[in-house]
Amino acid sequence: MAGALDGRTAVVTGAGRGLGRAIAGRFVAEGATVHAVDLEEALVDAGPFASCTAVDLADPAAETTLTGLADRLGTVDAVAAIAGVVPPWRGVAALDGAEWQKVFTINVWGCAVTLKAFAHGLAASGRGSAVLMASINGYRAHPDQILYSASKHAVVGLTRAAALDLGRTGVRVNALAPGPIATDALKGRVAARHASGGPAPDTAFAALAQETALQRIATEEDVAKAALYLASDLASGTTGAVIPVECGLA
Repeated sequence: MAGALDGRTAVVTGAGRGLGRAIAGRFVAEGATVHAVDLEEALVDAGPFASCTAVDLADPAAETTLTGLADRLGTVDAVAAIAGVVPPWRGVAALDGAEWQKVFTINVWGCAVTLKAFAHGLAASGRGSAVLMASINGYRAHPDQILYSASKHAVVGLTRAAALDLGRTGVRVNALAPGPIATDALKGRVAARHASGGPAPDTAFAALAQETALQRIATEEDVAKAALYLASDLASGTTGAVIPVECGLA
């Protein structure tokens, strides 16, 4: 049976681990030729990809590297800008300027420069689709998550503006807004909070599940399926949208 992305070329940033790896793997399973982009250490066991490009989105040289990849590939049908970072929790009084700049560079400029690099390739496709990584923190907020929330609000604005800009060339731009996902990164943060006096991981994840309509937290595969939808022709009439993937979080 044909896959939803058969014969298509895709680029996924953050493809070496976490949600990026799940999305890249799903694209491969659906027939896409996937070019993985991530930090060098994350690409050691990256997966069955056509190529792997080491990029640190916090490095000013990232734009040159991404543009070089775009030039080599030419036409690109789908780009998923998934790479991102979750900073430590801080209240207003504890905000750090250097940390703020780095997180915005990775989470916001990382999406923007990826769109910039591949805009012409996506337009050449005639069915180009870009999927950006936002978050439920892109439209709601939590105490002590000011920096992360601000960066993801910015990604939502970027998505909506880029959809209007690139829509003139036939390119769709949408974003994913996951809630809590039991990635290795989240498990590590929950374990660290437990070590500092917070609830045990099982208790913390059970509490998160009880806050959702489906009584479970969303999985990496749930997010990968949503990314596949947005990247494929199933979403041919959808652009400028922010799709929640959080099992009906209250």
